[in-house]
Amino acid sequence: MVKTNGKSQVDPQELDLEHELPPSEGGAENETPAPSGAQSERGVSGDSELRRVSSERDALLDRLARLQAEFENSRKRAAREQQEFRDFATADAIKALLPVFDSFERALQMPATQGNELRAGIELIYKQLQDALSKLGVRQVPAKGEKFDPHVHEAIEMVETTEFPDQQVMDELQRGYKLKDRLIRPAMVRVARNSRH
Repeated sequence: MVKTNGKSQVDPQELDLEHELPPSEGGAENETPAPSGAQSERGVSGDSELRRVSSERDALLDRLARLQAEFENSRKRAAREQQEFRDFATADAIKALLPVFDSFERALQMPATQGNELRAGIELIYKQLQDALSKLGVRQVPAKGEKFDPHVHEAIEMVETTEFPDQQVMDELQRGYKLKDRLIRPAMVRVARNSRH
């Protein structure tokens, strides 16, 4: 190091040129490295891209959940409609059997004679038919002795009498039937009418 006029100067031979840093481009005012600004721009655009992708993913997951719920509702509705179709198809079959049932009941109202095997056979068939209808979900509509209900009874005749309470079913002329909770045929009845309640 050489000293001149009170100021020290560096001898060029003393410099370590092998380890010297390269000069910066554009002078001292550009000392901030350029890559750092680019990285911050990339970071901001990366964050917005991540938010966009996350938003799309959430929208797709929400849409998928809605589609699954709609599919499940549609499946349940189809199953319910199929069950209703089966019930109504069964109702038509039952309607075809009811006249046979009525004939059996009329035959059974005939007086029984000692050792009448025909009646015993009819009773057996009648019981079998009752069991078959019961397995299909068919129930008889209660009538005789019940209060008249226009939802399940069809009044064939109103009888003025004081022997029965007003609006009570006196006689059942033809039985009514339900399939589960659906009325297939109302009971045909005679209903008492009087002023006594």
